This record gives sequence, structure tokens and C-alpha cells, in this order.
Amino acid sequence: MTRVIFIERDGATREVEARPGDRLLDLAQNAGEPLEGTCEGQMACSTCHVIIDADDFAKLPPAVEEEEDMLDLAAGATRYSRLACQIWLSDVLETLTVRIPSEAKNMQGR
Repeated sequence: MTRVIFIERDGATREVEARPGDRLLDLAQNAGEPLEGTCEGQMACSTCHVIIDADDFAKLPPAVEEEEDMLDLAAGATRYSRLACQIWLSDVLETLTVRIPSEAKNMQGR
């Protein structure tokens, strides 16, 4: 199991347990995080943009070029930005800390 720690826009934290094979976008949406994921994981948008804790960033497989291209369009992107739809959790990670960008908007009203 991986313990995912979401840091909300207001600084509050929320911890969620994840199983190997869970996709970060699905986990976040099920936990009520404001990540829209408009393209449903097809890397055609950046509405699931998150910022990974610097200590955890290197533990993830690197982003592919298509993901990097979408991150170029994300508001508030940093060197630790990723698309949540492209992060599949494994039992290698004990914890993963994820910041929800202040620019995140969920147009689906969740």
C-alpha cells in the first residue's frame, strides 16, 4: 500500500491509501480532489496537473514527451509538475506527497 498525501490549495492535508496499480487521477477524484481530468487520461489536456513533492519526484518514472508538452500548457507548472493521469502507483512507493495547484479548477462541480 502507498500512502498518498494530498496538500490542498489552502495548505490542509488529506491522506489516502492506494493499492499498487491505482492511477493517481482516479484516486484523487475519488478522494474529492479538484482534478477534472477532462481528456480521461489521453494526455490531451492539463486539467489533472499536480505538483509532486521534490523528494518523491525522482521516485516516479520520468514523463514522456507528450506529457511534457501538455505540462507546458498547465497554469502554475513547476519542475516537479506531472499529470495525475500518467502516474500509476506501485508498492515501491511507501508515500507520495502531491500538491494541488492553486490554479486547479474542476468544471465538473465535484
